Amino acid sequence: MTADPIAETVASLLPRAKAELAELVAFRSVADPAQFPKSECEAAARWCADVLRAEGFEDVALLDTPDGTQSVYGFLPGPAGAPTVLLYAHYDVQPPLDEDAWLSPPFELTERDGRWYGRGSADCKGGFIMHLLALRALKANGGAPVSVKMILEGSEEQGTGGLERYAEAHPELLAADAVVIGDSGNFREGLPTVTATLRGMTLVKVRVDTLAGNLHSGQFGGAAPDALAALIRVLDSLRAEDGSTTVDGLDAGQSWTGLQYPEDDFRRDAKVLDGVELTGSGTVADRIWARPSVTVIGIDCPAVTGATPSVQSSAGALISLRVPPGRDAAEVTKLLTAHIQAHTPWGARVSVEQSGQGQPFQADVSSPAYTAMADAMRVAYPGQEMQASGMGGSIPLCNTLGTLYPDAEILLIGLSEPKAQIHAVNESVSPEELERLSVTEALFLRNYAAGEGASR
Repeated sequence: MTADPIAETVASLLPRAKAELAELVAFRSVADPAQFPKSECEAAARWCADVLRAEGFEDVALLDTPDGTQSVYGFLPGPAGAPTVLLYAHYDVQPPLDEDAWLSPPFELTERDGRWYGRGSADCKGGFIMHLLALRALKANGGAPVSVKMILEGSEEQGTGGLERYAEAHPELLAADAVVIGDSGNFREGLPTVTATLRGMTLVKVRVDTLAGNLHSGQFGGAAPDALAALIRVLDSLRAEDGSTTVDGLDAGQSWTGLQYPEDDFRRDAKVLDGVELTGSGTVADRIWARPSVTVIGIDCPAVTGATPSVQSSAGALISLRVPPGRDAAEVTKLLTAHIQAHTPWGARVSVEQSGQGQPFQADVSSPAYTAMADAMRVAYPGQEMQASGMGGSIPLCNTLGTLYPDAEILLIGLSEPKAQIHAVNESVSPEELERLSVTEALFLRNYAAGEGASR
């Protein structure tokens, strides 16, 4: 790490950052009251608000968003005439999945092999801590040269759009000259990366009904239409023989021309079992950053344990379809719905209900803010140049902000490099990445203020 005073300050603040991240990780802030008490999210939101107040933020508020969750807002004024930068993270997390599969408790930050383990440590409670470290480093070295708005979303992982709708109803609240979304990650640990594109997402619930009730498979099987078998045929129609996504009317042949993802690296990062083939065609980057991808993320059907020899009368599934840049998520949802209806066999009754949606995003990496970020990364990661990659996931707020504030420059950085295993068991964050990216953000804010000041 460079001897820049910003870097020295960040390094000295890391023990405090670890303690705070441990406090924040301890909240079981899954924004789904069917899985965890709503009070866990509310407590996490209050904790974040208290931290902002302690840091000198003004107008700190818990925003009640239309989806029943809370986002946390605060404003830190900068010098007169300085640009305003919006910093984003989210405090809600994915459920821990199988807690028994974690090597340490998911909601207890645990250091192991040089990494800090815990749900949300990288995605995206660590993102909030990154913002705090950057601002504290600037405060200790002359103060923040920009005005800062901080927004912490409370339901990003659920995709229910609460903050998006709130921002649309209060467009002045998050207005800024530049936006730093702290919810992506470096392509590889130690390789400074901005995320240039995001795939969007549509999430639909499918239900197939064929009978008034379950039937004995010996007495009726062979002629009685099985709803689960019908659903399986529908789901199978969404993929070609090689595993490529096949939705009627949806182009799946786009290409990625930037930073590539070697197949061997991907197999290692994804922990693909020996002998198992990757799905799809084209480069790995084509498949995960530039093309649509369908995933069946849940099925309602009898568990093996306790199952009876019955023909199923009903079956359901939750389907996620990632939407590549250049396509409208609402139009893709219509194509997906029509495909499901057209491929439901035997005249079975099928219903499709949308439960989430987010638009894809594409940034202009040639803008002044990206130049300021490249300069910052060059210092924080000596000998490395900033890379631009895609990200297969979606952050729906990006497009909302882009629509509300078309002149704002939006940058995506964060702690979710491959080793972080976000959304999986044993999620972790690299403290070295937290340190370097906090330095990066602080230097970016300083560079951006200097550049904006010269242009005003």
